[in-house]
Amino acid sequence: MVLGWGNLSRADDALGPLLIQGLQRALGDSARDKVEFLEDYQLQVEHALDLVARQHILLVDASASCAAPFEIHSCRPARDASYTSHALTPEALLQVYVDVQGCLPPPTTLLAIRGESFELGASVGEAATHNLAMAVQWALAWIQERQGDRVNLATTRASSSSNTN
Repeated sequence: MVLGWGNLSRADDALGPLLIQGLQRALGDSARDKVEFLEDYQLQVEHALDLVARQHILLVDASASCAAPFEIHSCRPARDASYTSHALTPEALLQVYVDVQGCLPPPTTLLAIRGESFELGASVGEAATHNLAMAVQWALAWIQERQGDRVNLATTRASSSSNTN
């Protein structure tokens, strides 16, 4: 699952949803059966339920503080000040998942794309557009690797089953 968030009306803040759109164009219809894409303005408590029964999760957002073109981090559940607000950090979202489901969430990666301008009504900037293009390429490879993991796992299971007969 790929979940991107941001405001399409606030210049580079739109990078999360724009990455989703870029992935959908690049992957085409065949990938829609294998990868679910969600976009929103911000992370909310309800998104914890969207994480249920996933094998891998990619969270995508714009960042004014990460290095260009983007940064990648593994996310772990943690309580923070956003836990009680209407918008959550990725770590707080994963903590909600733990609290609701009673188990650890699936492996989760945060892709933070460098943005420069977040003004209301402005267009996505040239640098952010370049960063987005690079992030889309990275995310495509991330998806393809995970789909390959499923194929390799199925092949391994089939081989193991035939060896025990």
